[in-house]
Amino acid sequence: MMTLLSIFLGLLFLYSLVSARLEKTILTAPMLFTAAGILSSLLLPGLVEQKTSAGTFLWTAELGLVLLLFTDASRTSLQLLNSLRNLPVRLLSIGILLTILLGGLAAILVLPNLTLWEAGILAAILAPTDAGLGQIIVNSPRVPLKVRQALNVEAGLNDGLSVPFMLFFVALAGAASHQANLPRLIMEQLCYGTLIGAAAGYLGGWLLHLAHRRKLIASSFQQLGLIAVPFLCLFASEAVGASMFIASFVAGLFVQVKFKQAGEHSVEFAEEWGQFLNLLVFFLFGLLVVRDWSHFTPSLLLYAFLSLTVVRILPVAMALIGTRLSRPTVFFMGWFGPRGLASIVLGLVYLEQETHQPGESTIRFAVMATVLLSIFAHGFSAIPGINLYATRLASLNPPPPELQPPDDPKGTP
Repeated sequence: MMTLLSIFLGLLFLYSLVSARLEKTILTAPMLFTAAGILSSLLLPGLVEQKTSAGTFLWTAELGLVLLLFTDASRTSLQLLNSLRNLPVRLLSIGILLTILLGGLAAILVLPNLTLWEAGILAAILAPTDAGLGQIIVNSPRVPLKVRQALNVEAGLNDGLSVPFMLFFVALAGAASHQANLPRLIMEQLCYGTLIGAAAGYLGGWLLHLAHRRKLIASSFQQLGLIAVPFLCLFASEAVGASMFIASFVAGLFVQVKFKQAGEHSVEFAEEWGQFLNLLVFFLFGLLVVRDWSHFTPSLLLYAFLSLTVVRILPVAMALIGTRLSRPTVFFMGWFGPRGLASIVLGLVYLEQETHQPGESTIRFAVMATVLLSIFAHGFSAIPGINLYATRLASLNPPPPELQPPDDPKGTP
């Protein structure tokens, strides 16, 4: 493990030296670190043979995702969310349900060795989008703010929404009898997660604001105090069986109610450490890809392609019916639903169940193939896609609703 960390840290240092230049190219950080993991494994085959604990891998991925969701949410305008609330609701209800349904049907057709419930497990694991891989979209000023924020909220909440479905399908597939029923899972994962996040975010933001106003807190400890909020959400969620991801995202939304500076410089520490952990996960993922890519059959690759295209784009298009959004926007939002860290985490959670189902290996390889394809397909297409999308929007006459100011009620989908 020390050898792996040494290689990763060396690569991270080299990347940091030219990061500003690379950010202007189509070479994204997840792409480069995944490729670095693949190359390291090819050049040093012994690395793959080293015993890397799955629990350690899962914990690293969870920490990285929790920090990323918190920092993204803390920069999301609450006023803007109120004006575009229909978009996230559509994506998180109609969109995710149709994605799981269509993903399951595609798995049954393309991967016939999976049972009906195993197909549902795979679809639920691959339903959530990745906030990290989508950062280049969310941060681009060329993308309308409504679209950026809607995709950001979707990525922040859909992983937690997918967990009850995944565990429900695991139980139906004949897993351990201690699995709770779906209503209880929804209560624990969604409701408890939302309550924990709202309480921790609001109370933490109020205390940070009070200390800042009375000049009781040093500027450096504002960052440390802020980063404690998502960690508190993580541990509280673990204690009651709630979704740590929903809790951390909701906390990021609520912390700014009282602590307005949360989305500015005081969140940089959490964002940087979240990025560090995420890149470490992608590097380790690249190592594992080399070990398992001989199992990437044509049917698995076909399913990965379908998962990123038809299974994603069609549900988004159906969810956005009636919003009056332009066709370029509907296609853009449909295509840029990358699968990455969230699916890796859910896949590891599934493997930790130790259900030993017949299709377990197929599910694992299908998730790996889909995430690998997404890292590079969405990475290479991000900047060209943004440029093409912005050009198409600018050519539309009259301007579509997504280009109207957020506070304009006529432009609110």
